[in-house]
Amino acid sequence: MGSNEDSHPEISGQQAQCFDNLFWIRQHRWLSTVSEYILKEQSAMLLNIIIFAFALLWTQIHCATPEQWTQRSIYQVLTDRYARTDNNHSAKCNTTERVYCGGTYRGVINNLDYIADMGFSAIWISPITYNIEGTTGWGEAYHGYWQQDLFKLNSHFGSVEDLKDLSDELHRRKMYLMVDIVVNHFAWPGPANEVVYSKFATFDSASFFHPYCIVSDYDNQTMVEQCWLGDKNVELVDVNTEDSRVVSTFQGWISSLVSNYSIDGLRIDTAKHVHKSFWPAFNKDAGVFSTGEVLSGNVDYLCDYQNYLDSLLNYAIYYPLTQTFSSTTKNMSGLISIHQQIQKSCKSPKSLLTFASNHDQPRLAALTPSLALRKNALAYTMMSDGIPTLYQGDEQSFSGRSDPDNREAVWVSGFDKTAPLYTMIQTLNKLRSWAGRKESSYWNAMSEVVWNDSNALAMRKGQVVALLTNKGENMSLETVKVSNPGYAASTKLMDVVACQEAMVGQDGVLSVNMTKGEPQVFYPLDGLSWSGICQPWLGRTDRLRLP
Repeated sequence: MGSNEDSHPEISGQQAQCFDNLFWIRQHRWLSTVSEYILKEQSAMLLNIIIFAFALLWTQIHCATPEQWTQRSIYQVLTDRYARTDNNHSAKCNTTERVYCGGTYRGVINNLDYIADMGFSAIWISPITYNIEGTTGWGEAYHGYWQQDLFKLNSHFGSVEDLKDLSDELHRRKMYLMVDIVVNHFAWPGPANEVVYSKFATFDSASFFHPYCIVSDYDNQTMVEQCWLGDKNVELVDVNTEDSRVVSTFQGWISSLVSNYSIDGLRIDTAKHVHKSFWPAFNKDAGVFSTGEVLSGNVDYLCDYQNYLDSLLNYAIYYPLTQTFSSTTKNMSGLISIHQQIQKSCKSPKSLLTFASNHDQPRLAALTPSLALRKNALAYTMMSDGIPTLYQGDEQSFSGRSDPDNREAVWVSGFDKTAPLYTMIQTLNKLRSWAGRKESSYWNAMSEVVWNDSNALAMRKGQVVALLTNKGENMSLETVKVSNPGYAASTKLMDVVACQEAMVGQDGVLSVNMTKGEPQVFYPLDGLSWSGICQPWLGRTDRLRLP
């Protein structure tokens, strides 16, 4: 099987022990039989000893801290649309039908090499809980967001053992597992006045939910937090997360979920629709890194949620990023302004998930047909602040505009590792990880825009300088002079995207030719030895191994 060991961030001794403990527990499932025997013999003392021992061990397992997550990059997997158990790459998946297409946890396991070889060190999978069965006015619950029972799995994706095996395989590869969860609502396949609350396991009466109302004003925070999403086809019945019974149930549930499946991180759906005070204790009981979906481009509004959660999806940068790189005439100033505002306003910009599309937004290729522009947009997500997050299929230039068209099956691509965006992302993942090993301050450094004009910018993070433009493939040859790249005079550099050398002038200015609108990402030439990046000129082709 393939490996991405050369593109993983450094793994500490404590973290390696964490992975070893996870693997040990999974390999010793016979312990449950021992526990059953102890219960049968009614030996309370022995049982308490085992429980205490495992509690100590579990504190070692939960070692994926927010700081360690910042050194990762995430590949978003829409479980039903990534890979099938039978590995049938010609299986049809008509997105307009809105039905299950057959993607499974076993399919993900069988095709992890594709993700790992692209350099990603974590995956984010769809919600795993039991959903509405059958069809609705909006099709089937193939996406996983229409839950009805917290304590059962969605069997369409696989069994309990399949999910545990996926977790095991990721940890064997020293990769992380992020699971999408829904706290805000339960789903009902019909209008609000027909909800049968007894169908919701655990929360089986109306008393656990907010009374019906619709969100008609998104500037009204009370309405945002207490009114219902959805419509008469599928109502998203809003859970009353101010109710102490609800709070207690969710806290116990998330602790067990993380423990049972050895989860390293959580992506929280519709986080802004839950009262903020709910999140700190929930995050603590989860014991792992949590990032929330707060769908807002307002920097101050978004950043405030980082006082309650570890991380957020960076929608504040998503909007100017996609606008800037979807037009050859858009001025860079808007993107730069928001980039700098986030650095000033957010508690930890490096913990935010930086992305250019997802399952709720148009594909990048739908907004930006130009391959050169897409390369620049994705290079920004990879080399800027935050945790780079790629939505499955963007590396294959999938172009669905909106739900359900943007939920294509990845298997139809044949998992092509030669696609131009795949290879560029592979290189940038490798460089990002390498820079983190070479430079002690890289992971904590904030990216700084050191030069810009109306259609280009140079952004520096540590020893990496990314030169990006939105002029597109048709731009004429142009010499750009970056007056303050931060390198010493006469420093030799490598543009790792094109594997072309450059040199800083005696005056400290970096002069480079830009053509065809391609991004250029520079790193000091003498710092790339043994990196495996732009191999031929180094004369080294073997892969590195992690300590």
